[in-house]
Amino acid sequence: AALPLLLLLLPAGCPVRAQNDTEPIVLEGKCLVVCDSSPSADGAITSSLGISVRSGSAKVAFSATRSTNHEPSEMSNRTMTIYFDQVLVNIGNHFDLTSSIFVAPRKGIYSFSFHVVKVYNRQTIQVSLMQNGYPVISAFAGDQDVTREAASNGVLLLMEREDKVHLKLERGNLMGGWKYSTFSGFLVFPL
Repeated sequence: AALPLLLLLLPAGCPVRAQNDTEPIVLEGKCLVVCDSSPSADGAITSSLGISVRSGSAKVAFSATRSTNHEPSEMSNRTMTIYFDQVLVNIGNHFDLTSSIFVAPRKGIYSFSFHVVKVYNRQTIQVSLMQNGYPVISAFAGDQDVTREAASNGVLLLMEREDKVHLKLERGNLMGGWKYSTFSGFLVFPL
């Protein structure tokens, strides 16, 4: 009985796909997604009929680069946070360029990846992806005969709303010219 009422509220030209009585009704494109699940705490609107309505445009993604070398001194960067100076993508604006920290807007599964290059041979670099101040994954490059050796890693994380992620330089100096150092992430799906 609720379906005809919901369909009247849809914009013209919005395709509707209904599978059966137990499956959710999915409105594609820039329409709304109507779920038959219980109300959620991630910004969904709940009607008096007990269905949860979530905007289909809640997308989260970022990608940042560093264009200069990262050779922190004790005085300039005590936290050893790797700062990025250019954002290529920041859908949802949840990556803060000034602090170079991503803040999760909602509970969900997030994907992160990073790629860094060491500046000098006879040097070792180690970079950790930090979640709420604790290392989750690391990447290491330590070949003493190679100058521009790279270290990369990626991970899926379960994050709560307001959880924070950033990169920490555990040791070494990073190459920044030509934007060798990158940090990216996106929301895979909300929970």
